[in-house]
Amino acid sequence: MTDKTKEEKDLDLEQTETAENPTNEGDVNKDADLDVQEEKDPEAKTPEDNLSKENQELKDKYVRLYSEFENFRRRTAKERLDLVNTASQELIQEILPVIDDFERSFKAQADAGEDDQKQEGSRLIYNKLLRVLTSKGLEPMKDLVGKDFDAEYHEAITQIPAPSEDLKGKIVDVVEKGYTMGGKVVRFAKVVIGK
Repeated sequence: MTDKTKEEKDLDLEQTETAENPTNEGDVNKDADLDVQEEKDPEAKTPEDNLSKENQELKDKYVRLYSEFENFRRRTAKERLDLVNTASQELIQEILPVIDDFERSFKAQADAGEDDQKQEGSRLIYNKLLRVLTSKGLEPMKDLVGKDFDAEYHEAITQIPAPSEDLKGKIVDVVEKGYTMGGKVVRFAKVVIGK
């Protein structure tokens, strides 16, 4: 039985080819199954992709939280500073009438012709009080007569006929001094404007 039929030879040839080429139908079916799964869920991600996405989300949350905390810290520091300034500003506003009274007293005594020795004690107290207030940032508005009226710093009490043409619309007289503190108006200057 050495003679093989042609069909047997063809069968033997196929068997040797499959032995040399290790691709099976099972492997082909597995590859086809993977292709079908990828087509069904194209956004399916590996665990590494999920971890990197989660890591990025956590970084974003951290950066946002950190910036919110920095903003909170700055805001509270500014509010604290404003509170301290406002507290001293309110106290200074209550002391300003005392300063006005001292100045009126000095003017009345000078008009009455009293000598300076009677005013010496009062002047020492006035100067000391004024020094303390200026050390806290209080500044009087100076040399207002002849300047333009500015509603942000001055309060117009009345208008009078201007003594000269160049004083029209300008400050003619100061009734009550104005004060600023740190660039903010503590008390508006009460002025008379020429018309």
